[in-house]
Amino acid sequence: MARCDVCGNDYDKAMRISQGSRTMTFDSFECAIEALAPKCAHCNCRIIGHGVEAKGNIYCCAHCAKSEGVHGVSDRAA
Repeated sequence: MARCDVCGNDYDKAMRISQGSRTMTFDSFECAIEALAPKCAHCNCRIIGHGVEAKGNIYCCAHCAKSEGVHGVSDRAA
């Protein structure tokens, strides 16, 4: 079995995920997201999709990017 690097659970179906030069072990996608997904520079939520990158920051959506003064971004939201 393998121990999750986030919660410490020792789980027989754990997964190992590599990001760049580091490899971590997780017992769930929830723990993997907590450890690896970036946070939106505006609302601080975890970004599990593509997000919007601008001015050296990453945002979860165009609304958050616009709220931080980023111009020229859009999404399908009204």
